[in-house]
This record gives sequence, C-alpha cells and structure tokens, in this order.
Amino acid sequence: MSNEVTGLKRIATLCILRNKDRFLLLRRFKEPNKDMYVPVGGKIDPFENPDDAVVREVMEETGIRITSKQFCGILTETSPIKYNWISYVYVSDIEFVEAPYCNEGDLEWISTAQLESIPTPITDLYIYDYIAKGELFAFNTIYDSDLNLTGLWEQFSNTKIK
Repeated sequence: MSNEVTGLKRIATLCILRNKDRFLLLRRFKEPNKDMYVPVGGKIDPFENPDDAVVREVMEETGIRITSKQFCGILTETSPIKYNWISYVYVSDIEFVEAPYCNEGDLEWISTAQLESIPTPITDLYIYDYIAKGELFAFNTIYDSDLNLTGLWEQFSNTKIK
C-alpha cells in the first residue's frame, strides 16, 4: 500500500541553463512530459531548500556545477489526478559545453527561435517569455483529468493568460 496522498503537491525545482540565445533542455524519456523538451530539475529532498536543490539537480542530471543562478518564479500545477506540482524556477547562465549524457533523457541545445517548434509543455513557453522580459512570475495552472490545460493565470498581475 502506498503512503502517497492523492493530490498532494510535489515540490520541485527547474533550472533553465542558458548560453546566449540557447537553452540546454532535456527531452524526457519518461512521464511526466515524455518526449517533450523541458528544463532540468527535480524534486526537492526532505529538509532541503530550493536554492540547494536546484544546484544538486543540475549537477545530478548534467554534471554541470552552476555557480550562479537567478530565481525567476513559481509554477503551480493542479489537476484532479496525481499531476500536482509546485516548481521553483531558476535560470543560470553557463559557458557552452557539449550536451552531456543524462539518464533522464537527451540533453540538447535549443535556440530561442526553435522553442515554439519543438514539443514542450505550454507552460514552459510562458516561462521562457517572462524570463526573456526579465519579469518575475507566479503561474497558477489548472488541468482537467486528461491533463488538458483549462486555465493559466499570472498571480502577480492577476492576469488570465489562457
């Protein structure tokens, strides 16, 4: 029997690794977001804070030790099934390196011009847009039971985006 409470939010970090006009993104091997390009990241461990978690997750998934990072915002995702997340989102400007091996998927450098033509969660496109504008965000995202996006709000400005 699982101890996991249905609907309990999972807390994670995401880190957009950026070099000039390119992002080092992960094309995931498994769910959630299988075969989509996403920033690296993962769950925050017990007793760990988001700042430490993002450094650890980037190192675990890429072997890259980030020395600077900037907090960009929070993405809250809610659905009537087990897909419920709160993600602390960061960006880190890094030197160019060949895309390293990752056991979670294939890492690839993607230019900002390519972002709208690759499979990526719709929320991530809004995240990239806010980061490009240098604006903090607090996104509140609602999905139906088939994980179709039914609403997306930016909380700071109280604006419905989608």
